[in-house]
Amino acid sequence: MLIDTHCHIHEVDYPLAIDDTLSHAHSNDVNQLICVGTNIESSMRALQFASTYSEVSASIGVHPHDTNRGWTALTGLIEAGTKKLVAVGEIGLDYFYTHSPREVQIQALEWQIDFALNRNLPIIFHVRDAFDDFWPIFNNFQSAGRAIRGELHSFTDNQQNLDIALGHGLLIGVNGISTFTRDEAQQATFASIPLSHLLLETDAPFLTPVPFRGKINEPAFVKHVAEHHARIRSISFEEVATATTTNARALFAF
Repeated sequence: MLIDTHCHIHEVDYPLAIDDTLSHAHSNDVNQLICVGTNIESSMRALQFASTYSEVSASIGVHPHDTNRGWTALTGLIEAGTKKLVAVGEIGLDYFYTHSPREVQIQALEWQIDFALNRNLPIIFHVRDAFDDFWPIFNNFQSAGRAIRGELHSFTDNQQNLDIALGHGLLIGVNGISTFTRDEAQQATFASIPLSHLLLETDAPFLTPVPFRGKINEPAFVKHVAEHHARIRSISFEEVATATTTNARALFAF
């Protein structure tokens, strides 16, 4: 069994038929998935989508790109209540683009971490070109005795930031990028992620893995991410599937 811990197939513009998408996932042994919100509207749809499909869980949060549109309305979503809510995210900092000012991203990140901790929910972090600001914020919560459980989604950074993340007990989400990057240092970093801290994801409809580059991504394709990580570790597919499923169930309390 495989779990796609991060996808966006709940969005209104997802181009594939949902019933076909889920059937294809099942036929590839992907029997659980998390639909991840990126703003208030997207988070609401994730919750509604998860309530409709038994194999789907939801995460709610405001992506750093969308923080200029506000984030405090998340409180209203969670007060509505759902057993399918498993995390807060994706939240974080993204300095690669400047869709939202850095100071707004930081304010939103701090608020949403507090929001998650107050509800004992794990956090799905999106951090891109911003670890110099991210780690001090993370450490401020840790030093205040507020332990953060969560993962770094779509990790593509360097060994140093991987080691820091592992030292904090964070899990590491990998997706199609790991199957098609030609950066040898990046592949070495991917191979060094301990199985005990590895999560599989698609980020569908984005980042389609090899061998389906050029096609729309879907949860079924997480199988190819698993196969790649088995190859670069010289272990069996079953070992990767078992470890990552165990990790996902432990973090998100499936």
